[in-house]
Amino acid sequence: MPRLSTYFIRAALLHLGLGFTFGALMLWNKGMPFEGRLWLLLNPHIEMVLVGWTTQLVMGVGFWIIPRFTGENRYGRVRLAWAAFILINAGVITASVGLWGNAAWLVLVGRALELSAFISFAVHIWPRVKPFAETKGV
Repeated sequence: MPRLSTYFIRAALLHLGLGFTFGALMLWNKGMPFEGRLWLLLNPHIEMVLVGWTTQLVMGVGFWIIPRFTGENRYGRVRLAWAAFILINAGVITASVGLWGNAAWLVLVGRALELSAFISFAVHIWPRVKPFAETKGV
């Protein structure tokens, strides 16, 4: 497995763990109320689980699994994929802090970083996506 895929998947698991921790605290607070402000973690919980975990896991596995080029530069322009990794994590953290603190401008910055990550990853992976070669005589 390439190093970048490992980092994508590790970061995805960190977001999953933190998102599930937020969810568990809110669920516990629902059964035995001890802090009313824990419900402020709902939107960061959703952000971390949906974007931080799911999307990042897809990017990491996609980078690894999608067919590679032959030759020395097998994964294409890897700098774009590294940029996507940095941007997606910065975006999830920024948007989560903005959602928790009710700062609309931080949420907007976080969403812009996430969009930049998606575009960067798409530009990186697009040349590797090829149509399935039809087999003859089947």
